[in-house]
Amino acid sequence: MSEPAARSPHEDGTAPRGPSLVDGVERRLARPHADPFLHAPEELASLAPGAIVRSRRVQLGFMGVVTQRHLQAWQVAYRSNDLHGEPEVAVTTVVVPRDHAPGEPARLVAYQCAIDAISDRCFPSYALRAGARAWGALPQFELMIIAALVGRGYVVTIADHEGRGGRFGAPREPGHRVLDAIRATTAFAPVGLAEDNPVGLIGYSGGGMATAWAAEMAPTYAPELDLVGAVLGSPVGDPGEAFLKLNAGPFAGLPAMVVAGLRDTYPGLARVIAQHTSLEGQRRLDALHRLTTTGAVLRYAFDDFDDYLDAPLADVLATPEVLEVFQDLRLGGRIPACPLLVLQATHDRIIDIDDIDLQVEKYAAGGADVLYLRDRFSDHITLMVLGLPTMLGWLERRFEGQEPATGTRTRTSLALAPRTWPGFVRMAAAATRTLTGRA
Repeated sequence: MSEPAARSPHEDGTAPRGPSLVDGVERRLARPHADPFLHAPEELASLAPGAIVRSRRVQLGFMGVVTQRHLQAWQVAYRSNDLHGEPEVAVTTVVVPRDHAPGEPARLVAYQCAIDAISDRCFPSYALRAGARAWGALPQFELMIIAALVGRGYVVTIADHEGRGGRFGAPREPGHRVLDAIRATTAFAPVGLAEDNPVGLIGYSGGGMATAWAAEMAPTYAPELDLVGAVLGSPVGDPGEAFLKLNAGPFAGLPAMVVAGLRDTYPGLARVIAQHTSLEGQRRLDALHRLTTTGAVLRYAFDDFDDYLDAPLADVLATPEVLEVFQDLRLGGRIPACPLLVLQATHDRIIDIDDIDLQVEKYAAGGADVLYLRDRFSDHITLMVLGLPTMLGWLERRFEGQEPATGTRTRTSLALAPRTWPGFVRMAAAATRTLTGRA
């Protein structure tokens, strides 16, 4: 059992010395790989998971340009653990309303962005900030959802769940970083939460996958946290199967980023890549470290791994080293203790519904309380928008203590339910605040 976060002498909201400021905003932001804010202190290994290392105030900006003056934000660096249990410094961005009063009862939501990239330009700690240069990074668009959560009165914590190395698709460690971000946020004095504060989890796509890992790891890694529920929007389920189905298609850049991000994590996978991949193929994998999600999808559309291998792709994927990785990435091997809402489009071209069906079956068979909603109308992108009122409404009812429904239901469209319509009005208001930067 992991120890809860310890309070830190750095939790006063101050920041270490860094770039010069203009109106409280850095002239040029340091990207996470070069940011001294994330340097590990000598005593890191002696700190409990979630213990605060340092903190700083930051200014958020939509697309890096529109300053969000209606929001207060800090970044908190904290101790976490990587895939192998080694200590590391991770970072979360904590967002509250401008008029937030520390010490008042508050609900905490851990929002996992769809980073879906290995370039640190896509990490929320960079992409969400005023001055960020991150065209094509998905978290910049998700700032509207974060604003909607804050508008509902939540304190929101947004971890860089891929870690400083951008290990897109890595198992378990996203759960470590999210759960330790919650520990650090509840211990962060300027926000004024209690350590037993109720917490909800939510994320979509790559963020849904990270949320699933957090829900799966929580019973053993952070059993002291009061998780009221977790929303898993199209949570990938089986990254290995996704690789096979997306290769050579319009979204081939997504599995390529998973391979590029994991070869430093799995030595066996790195050996297979070095042995069978052409120099051009390895150069293309290297280039993914410089591309945002949108840039990678556009540049690598219809790429076929077979074109860069010296053996048939099926043979390479059948090697023990690759099979071991695919097995390790698969969700559903641990059963979450908190209630779950899972959303999935039946005609999703990115995440196959069969993989999500199987993930839900494993959770239900293990005794989890799961409500699984399948949408016939939406695709992967539109469900994130059309399903948002359903996701937020379900999470709000968990905070209110209502008993969750369970089972699998297939709907023509989640957006047709009248109870969701007020949610679209609130989303429009949050989008307006984000686009203008004003309350």
